Amino acid sequence: MQSRDVVGGNVAKIAALFPHCVTERIGKSGTPELAIDFDKLRAELSNDVLDDGEERYQFTWPDKRAASRLANESVNLTLRPCREESVDFDTTENLYIEGDNLDVLKVLRETYLGKVKMIYIDPPYNTGNDFVYNDDFVQDKEAFEQRSGAFDAEGNRTIDPMQRNTEANGRFHTDWLNMIYPRLKVARDFLSEDGVIFISMDDNEAKNLKAVCDEIFGAQNFLAQVVWERAYSPINLMKHFSPSHDYILVYAKNPELAECRGIPRSQEANDRYSNPDNDPRGVWKPSDLSVGPAVESNVYPITTPSGRIVEPPAARSWRLSRNAFRERLADNRIWFGPNGDSVPCMKRFLSELRKTGITPMTIWKYTEVDHSQAATQKLAKLFDGKKYFDYPKPVELLKRCLALYTSSEECLVMDFFSGSGTFAQAVMELNAQDGGKRKYILVQTPEKMENPANVSLTFDTIPQFAEERIRRAGKKVKDEAGQAAEGLDIGFRVLKLDSSNMEDVFYTPDKFEPSLLDSLEDNIKADRSGEDLLFQVMLDLGIKLSANIRRETISDKECWIVNDSELIACFDTDVNETTIEEMAKRLPNHLVIRDASAANDNVLDNFNQIIESYSSEKKITTHIL
Repeated sequence: MQSRDVVGGNVAKIAALFPHCVTERIGKSGTPELAIDFDKLRAELSNDVLDDGEERYQFTWPDKRAASRLANESVNLTLRPCREESVDFDTTENLYIEGDNLDVLKVLRETYLGKVKMIYIDPPYNTGNDFVYNDDFVQDKEAFEQRSGAFDAEGNRTIDPMQRNTEANGRFHTDWLNMIYPRLKVARDFLSEDGVIFISMDDNEAKNLKAVCDEIFGAQNFLAQVVWERAYSPINLMKHFSPSHDYILVYAKNPELAECRGIPRSQEANDRYSNPDNDPRGVWKPSDLSVGPAVESNVYPITTPSGRIVEPPAARSWRLSRNAFRERLADNRIWFGPNGDSVPCMKRFLSELRKTGITPMTIWKYTEVDHSQAATQKLAKLFDGKKYFDYPKPVELLKRCLALYTSSEECLVMDFFSGSGTFAQAVMELNAQDGGKRKYILVQTPEKMENPANVSLTFDTIPQFAEERIRRAGKKVKDEAGQAAEGLDIGFRVLKLDSSNMEDVFYTPDKFEPSLLDSLEDNIKADRSGEDLLFQVMLDLGIKLSANIRRETISDKECWIVNDSELIACFDTDVNETTIEEMAKRLPNHLVIRDASAANDNVLDNFNQIIESYSSEKKITTHIL
């Protein structure tokens, strides 16, 4: 019960393309395993393989290979449900997950592969401080210099000092890159083919983040680097410049499939359209008919209705060919002014504009999406005026990101650096506005939280605060939406990352003793509940963790029914043939029991036979824990 073996999957892909390049070797465990013969693979790709030492364009840093390997490593972890901290646990389709986000992403990867429409993250900015993530590299000066290759084992300098970063700066860049790289690499697997990722960042790592994203998502899939005006007033104490912006990098899985829905048109924008000639097609706005640089074939004279002859300005031409101009003129799409003697222009009709809204520009003003100071004030207001978080992202900013690439149709969105929970509030507010069915997955490391003095509410960790913020924001959204809130999902299931539910029962022959058999009667940890086991089974079977779950008694045994007939599981004790038969009669896709649940050995012996007797109607896959 481990997360997916990514390396093994890659080997299988190569084997499918080049079977003769795959061989066997004896692995570390002493058993045969598949391996790639790189000499043969190199021969297959000889025209495109770089030779050792050959110059190439690349972006690298100390421990990059380790960071890349980290993304592919499996984890033996699971997610445990926490009903008491959840809201509407049985009906909600939103997930709030506490745990190191890299490990959580690995646990979720197989189940949500290619299913996430939009990801937004606001990762830690590189301020020169240590990170709370368990895979970071807190390097001292000597360790950094050794790993970076700046000095050899004897302490001799190996790199020209004029071509290196300062020691502190290099260490901090390395730490940050080792933190962000594996998380983005795993996150890419979650995006649907038409999916998009938004990443907030400041100046410190904007350049490195762009290079990392170009490598992971592909430079050809870069959509924009948005500049967000996060501050509305200068800090006069700054010596040189007062920073007033952050960046948001935007990448698509496939730009050809990703659909930008645009920014909704404002009434102010619509008011710029008029209809001075009473055109039956409705209001329109004039558009310049000339374009530069000049296209010689499109330089020609035009005679206005008043008899005046006009030509395009110097170094410019008309944007239409002669024939195209005549067609537009015949269709009353050319305007010469109220007196018929003005320079011609094109008529752009409001009714013919793209239905999805205005194409977004790459500078987002705080007047459009709010600023960080206002976001701080609004969050404090939600907590009765008490300030717990400094400069959270504005809800309006995240709503714009969501609205650009998701519609009101049901879709899954994600934030795995969720912080104070702004993303959840943005999803709920946008759903309330457009009747949307967006469902979210939030992930947050259980980082310690500092509480301000003299407040009535205290939170030990950031998730505790965020969960309370989502509860309050959900109630506020529902109250303000009124009747429009009918069907609005303001709940969330809390799941917590933990070690596997299974006992470690692997022993090498030299450590095995007959007395160990007494401790192997049950392979499930004593503190794990049936619901804990259910969620691990759902992960292993690729069933969404937001699935509908209900408890039901079947033949006096507690059973778990998931999505009606997708899964039926029983982890109770003394399960007999009658219970299994009654479960099989429901014709689930999957039927699961524990090895220790069986009343006796005969139950396990007859298990598959009972299932097969019902599988003529529908194939039932069986699993024994």
